[in-house]
Amino acid sequence: MRIEKENYILREWNLDDSASLATYANNIKVWNNVRDYFPHPYSQTDGITFISKALSKAKPITDFAIEIDGQAVGGIGIVPNEDVERITAEIGYWLGEPFWNRGIMSQVIRDVANYTFSNFAISKLYAPVFEYNKASMRVLEKAGFIKEAILHKAAIKNNKVIDLHYYALFKM
Repeated sequence: MRIEKENYILREWNLDDSASLATYANNIKVWNNVRDYFPHPYSQTDGITFISKALSKAKPITDFAIEIDGQAVGGIGIVPNEDVERITAEIGYWLGEPFWNRGIMSQVIRDVANYTFSNFAISKLYAPVFEYNKASMRVLEKAGFIKEAILHKAAIKNNKVIDLHYYALFKM
């Protein structure tokens, strides 16, 4: 899968992306807004490990590189659920700080949502957002997601218990 837009390309990861992935992922401001399994500091070895795992997954692909100016500067992916929740998937994303506030991520999310609804038996995408990440909440709203719930004291980040704001988008 490859989607080319005026200001970015959304595509499958490749091992050549490991250096630029490490450059943009190795940022505490990025890490403060993602799950703890995302390493910090982030090394090129971490990038190789992640990309290798992404490439080994069954098709259709679920992990995408966001390419700008020939470099992988962010990522977005879905995690399809199983069993009785198999009609839903979580969407997660990050973008290198130099590319924030350019309107890129809302469009990337719309592209991945359309891809997901077309290629998987998914009727709902959802994204949990840390209570302090107002920028991500705005990004999701611009992409058509609605706030579905606030789960109080549902997560811990940086040793602080926080609320999770759940956003959802439904297949039309």
